[in-house]
Amino acid sequence: MSGDHPLSAGRASPLADDPTANGPAAAPLLDVRDLTVAFGGKPVVQSVSFSLQPGEKFALVGESGSGKTVSALSLLKLLPQAQVSGSAAFQAREGGCDLLHLPEPRLREIRGRDVAVIFQEPMTALNPLFPVGDQIAEVVELHQLTSRRQAWERAVQLLADTGLPDPAAKARAYPHQLSGGQRQRAMIAMALACQPRLLIADEPTTALDVTLRQQILGLLDELQQRHGMALLLITHDLPLVQRFADRVAVMERGVLVEQGPVAQVFASPQHAYTRKLLDSRPVRDVAEAAAGAQPLVRAHGLQVAYPVSRPGVRGWFGKGEFIAVKGADFTVAPGRTLAVIGESGSGKSTLALATLGLQPSRGQLDVLGTRWRGSPRADRPLRQRIQVVFQDPFSSLSPRMTVGEIVGEGLQVHAPALSAAQRAEKVRAVLAEVGLAEVQFPRLLDRYPHEFSGGQRQRLALARALIVEPDVLVLDEPTSALDVTIQKQVLALLQGLQRKRGLSYLLITHDVEVVAAMAHDVIVMKDGAIVESGPVAQVIGRPQQPYTRKLLEAAPPGVAGLLVTAGT
Repeated sequence: MSGDHPLSAGRASPLADDPTANGPAAAPLLDVRDLTVAFGGKPVVQSVSFSLQPGEKFALVGESGSGKTVSALSLLKLLPQAQVSGSAAFQAREGGCDLLHLPEPRLREIRGRDVAVIFQEPMTALNPLFPVGDQIAEVVELHQLTSRRQAWERAVQLLADTGLPDPAAKARAYPHQLSGGQRQRAMIAMALACQPRLLIADEPTTALDVTLRQQILGLLDELQQRHGMALLLITHDLPLVQRFADRVAVMERGVLVEQGPVAQVFASPQHAYTRKLLDSRPVRDVAEAAAGAQPLVRAHGLQVAYPVSRPGVRGWFGKGEFIAVKGADFTVAPGRTLAVIGESGSGKSTLALATLGLQPSRGQLDVLGTRWRGSPRADRPLRQRIQVVFQDPFSSLSPRMTVGEIVGEGLQVHAPALSAAQRAEKVRAVLAEVGLAEVQFPRLLDRYPHEFSGGQRQRLALARALIVEPDVLVLDEPTSALDVTIQKQVLALLQGLQRKRGLSYLLITHDVEVVAAMAHDVIVMKDGAIVESGPVAQVIGRPQQPYTRKLLEAAPPGVAGLLVTAGT
């Protein structure tokens, strides 16, 4: 890309007005100029300018806090406390208007009808008290002035258009009764209820498995072409942008630093921040542990079952059984990482809970040469040697406890003889080991989790697990909630800790790229059963099962290259 293409400090690239760079530019559907957003007088978005053509897919990318979501939501005045200036010329059905200067009643007509939003987390965006069909029908009724019956029929048809099986039954379901992918499809159906001219999709696939991501992206692509709408995609997922969008704009700390056609920006990024994002793919840097060592975790015929209600009269006489893990065989060797990969509902998290002794199981399960007894007192020595790091550090760290209390809590249980000063010394040492030192963070031990970023909170969660000096760490999706640059840092930290401490990891993930970067061995789970297992180079490089190949097809391109580059 030439030096004229990047957009810096709000100055538009020529490509912003003419995506094809051939002939006269068509009138843009949305033309945003000098958008500035402030909270309490402090700007968080500064002089941002971009435009969308009718039918175009435009991606706004950047890390958390870059201002991309604030920029998009401020166009519809969905941030009540924000002070917004600039202009946003939009071609609505009734003619052109400036979204930022419309009176509220007029803007309310445009929301949902001309401009619709797919929010990042459908579970919080959908009302838990109403069936999804009622929520979709309400939008149709409000904007198209139809009867209740017509609106309901339209809602069922919209759910069918998104590929949901048995849409009439799904329309009567409440949000909690649907899977993550089904809820996201319901959100898409609601957004498309009035055939909007512009669809804003805010991280529409972040919480989904790789195969579900592919399905949702394919669905959005199909619906976008069918209805001819423009799509503004808000994301930090660069492989998604490369596969899906026509043009891309990159935001850093509230400033739009570069934009242009996707192929051009990815092939020749001009701004240092863009290059940093593109260079943030995980790197494989794991040490090969000595072969033949006795496994720290050994499972044979492991089975986990949940009681479920049986339908009809049979339910009067007892409960049925749902088998979540079916006869799993696996081992975790010293200093090695076993990755467990599969879609949501495959049983991988249940397998992890059983390994941790948090879920009753049948079959053989030996952890460090012993078995869980189901007694807190009897299991206490074993709990010191196997710890867990959860997916979302914000929800797994108590907001009412300080860093010193959170990280040091394990010492109070497993090393009660230590004095308060000795505990504090150990807490500081392990925090420094995970990259959080008091030099960078004054009063570190007295701070609370909300004072840290997502990546820093995950480091706190790691420190809490490491302080009792475990032999095995169960990592449950440890990077799925993080931006690409932070994900790379956390993975590098985990690799370094494994080499330094000789740790064994049981890694639960749906991210094939993380598996290629971290794992020595892999098991692939589907519907509670292990369908393929073996060394990472074999499973990722030469998959035997159709399901494994399906997972790999949905992964970013070049995943196998991580293994080749590392000589695995």
